[in-house]
Amino acid sequence: MTGALAPVKPLTALDRCDRCGAQAYIRATLPVGGELLFCAHHGRQHVAVLREKGAEILDESARLSEPKVTASDER
Repeated sequence: MTGALAPVKPLTALDRCDRCGAQAYIRATLPVGGELLFCAHHGRQHVAVLREKGAEILDESARLSEPKVTASDER
């Protein structure tokens, strides 16, 4: 093992919350392997405990407050 970290793959609209099925904005990679995906709501509920257990957290929930680009904006 080289110790190199794999690049973090961004979450997409196809990634879904493991609790409710909404779009996932938070990925928790568990220290024993595997990952959990959460919407912003369920992520806020679980992220502190997961972090305490050693999970690596990718939080993209700030994307929820970014302005939306529409086709008319691109003209």
